[in-house]
Amino acid sequence: MTIPGSTTGPATRTEHDLLGDREVPADAYYGVQTLRAQENFRITDVPLSHFPRLIEALAQVKRATARANHGLGALDDERAAAIEQACAEIVDGELHENFVVDMIQGGAGTSTNMNANEVIANRALEILGHRKGEYEHLHPNNHVNLAQSTNDVYPTSLRLGILLTFPALVESMEHLISTLRAKGDEYSQVLKMGRTQMQDAVPMTVGQEFNAWATTIEEDVERLTRTAAAFQEINLGATAIGTGITTDPRYAQRATEELTALTGIEFVVAADLVEATSDTGAFVTFSGILRRIAVKISKICNDLRLLSSGPRAGFHEINLPSVQPGSSIMPGKVNPVIPEVVNQVAFEVIGNDLTVAFAAEGGQLQLNAFEPVIAFNILESTRIMTRAMNTLADRCIAGITVNEDVLENDLRRSIGVVTALVPVIGYAAATDVAATALETGRPVADLVLERGLLDETRLKALLSPASMTSPHRSSPTGTMPAVAEEQLDSGEITRLPVEAPATEG
Repeated sequence: MTIPGSTTGPATRTEHDLLGDREVPADAYYGVQTLRAQENFRITDVPLSHFPRLIEALAQVKRATARANHGLGALDDERAAAIEQACAEIVDGELHENFVVDMIQGGAGTSTNMNANEVIANRALEILGHRKGEYEHLHPNNHVNLAQSTNDVYPTSLRLGILLTFPALVESMEHLISTLRAKGDEYSQVLKMGRTQMQDAVPMTVGQEFNAWATTIEEDVERLTRTAAAFQEINLGATAIGTGITTDPRYAQRATEELTALTGIEFVVAADLVEATSDTGAFVTFSGILRRIAVKISKICNDLRLLSSGPRAGFHEINLPSVQPGSSIMPGKVNPVIPEVVNQVAFEVIGNDLTVAFAAEGGQLQLNAFEPVIAFNILESTRIMTRAMNTLADRCIAGITVNEDVLENDLRRSIGVVTALVPVIGYAAATDVAATALETGRPVADLVLERGLLDETRLKALLSPASMTSPHRSSPTGTMPAVAEEQLDSGEITRLPVEAPATEG
């Protein structure tokens, strides 16, 4: 079709498929089946190109299959070279804008596979000196999709796409861990009250709190990496249901080896291709780890919001960086917007995991038709979690400061410090002191000295940071811990964390 008055050539080209002829934009690298999918699946407005690593994975899989087919004599030199070159260009970031199908689609990923087949075929045609759509020279199905099915290409590409994507998430986790550790080192000697069930518990250091957050994230770096290794088992060569129909007996192993050579990732052919074609267990497990990380990150953000609450009517133990004004009506208000946005990312990831579970359970017989929604949710969870952790580290954790006066005052007024005295004065005496302190509002140290339970030197040692924040030996006789005695002798302990009154006599 030519636009009247146009001198630039036809605006469309005619392509044919099972359902008939359609006009496709002349300059588009995709074809008729992609066009139909665009029209049918207007769901999320998130196209395949939103996840460039998935596009790269599709191209690598197609490149590996072309190499395998060429090596087995099923694909001639000229076509194989053209397909390889087209795939290499896509891996390098070209033509991604032509991957236009919505991430969530019917057909178990067929539209994604055909989008890739058509783009690769039309670019290969150009390389061979032909025009787009001249499929008699190189066909999306006959040549690009040779010895393949959506049902082995799509899950293999998704596995590779996740393997290419998740290292950025690991990197962001490690960045957050190191940022938390640095803050822990900065405040390693600052005492504060720890809390259980929102009630005063026993003293700890601010450094211990930040390091605990770092450790809880660190635990999942190895767990995530170990879980991702399950994606290295693939069903390439399974074709429609795992029987390998239309393939050379050598093809599955050959194609898998080629994919390994192209990516540097050690892939293996699944032991049971029928099982592997319908199984989505690896996706469920990986998504579960993402949920676990999200829950932990959200809990940390809850703590940050609570500890920074106020500044006059809340905890006000820490100050989060002020990154934007907090209210359109209340002057001077600054909100904890970074923890808040990370909380919301965590909620999204937790919900995505539930979707993955439903989709995995909902597959029937020899194929799970719902892998597109699994792909979308896992890739999206990985993407937003990566960004969220970098944001939390750089725009919140790195700039946190501690209100040491607030912490010291809370510690002075708390009855929780009495726990440190239990091994020396006994539980009953400590309970009586705590009850009186709670009733009268008087500091624990005042009451202990007033009742003659300890002298000031011993009390100072027992309420030292070393004694209250780490294990040590003590005895009912009142002998002070060795580490505290060393601090006292060296002059490190210069005052109590609570105010002790002068005693008579």
